[in-house]
Parts: sequence; structure tokens; C-alpha cells
Amino acid sequence: QVQLVESGGGLVQAGGSLRLSCAASGQTFTDYIMGWFRQAPGKEREFVAAISRSAIRSFYADSVKGRFTISRDNAKNTVYLQMNSLKPEDTAVYYCAALGDSGSVYYSGNYDDWGQGTQVTVSS
Repeated sequence: QVQLVESGGGLVQAGGSLRLSCAASGQTFTDYIMGWFRQAPGKEREFVAAISRSAIRSFYADSVKGRFTISRDNAKNTVYLQMNSLKPEDTAVYYCAALGDSGSVYYSGNYDDWGQGTQVTVSS
């Protein structure tokens, strides 16, 4: 089991930026594909971004392409989500997740471990 702790959320104005971090511990970090999901009030959890074990490949939801960038530092066991040009509709709790097996990175049910989430609020 991987323990995941997110940080970096907060309140920002539309057009601003935030960088989320997710620190992993407990297992070999490079065994896992890492993903970010988000959940807004009254909505289902949705995929945001994912990154392969070696950081060679990254995947994004259409709604965040060109604005968000996922990265990982395997030496620090940390994955990041740089969020630029934020919009009010980006407001949600953001979750970090670890996928240890094969399967679509877009489907939350494939992920083995989750962080507690960090709130991101974008004001208009």
C-alpha cells in the first residue's frame, strides 16, 4: 500500500496558478503510474492527468490540456500538478492516486491507493 499526502491547494483568482504536490511513501514509487483526479460538489470524481512510471508519457483530460502539467520526481517520491490559467470550473477537491497494475489510467477504479485530497477554489 502506498501512502499519499497532497498539498498546495488553496484559493486563487481566475487566471491564476497553483502547484499541487503529492508525496508518496510505503512502497517503491517507480512501480506506480500516478494520477490526479478531482471532485466538485455534487459531481462524480473525474480524471485530470496521469504520468507513467518513468515520466515519459503523460495523459490529460481535454478540459485541462494546455493549462495543466503533470510531472514527477522519482528521487523525491513526489508527483506534481502545475495548474495555470485556472477557471472557476476547476474548483474541486483534487486527489492524488497510485496505479500499480495495468489498466486504463482514465478510470478511477483502476487505482489502488488515494490521498486525502486538497481543496482548490478558483474565484471569478
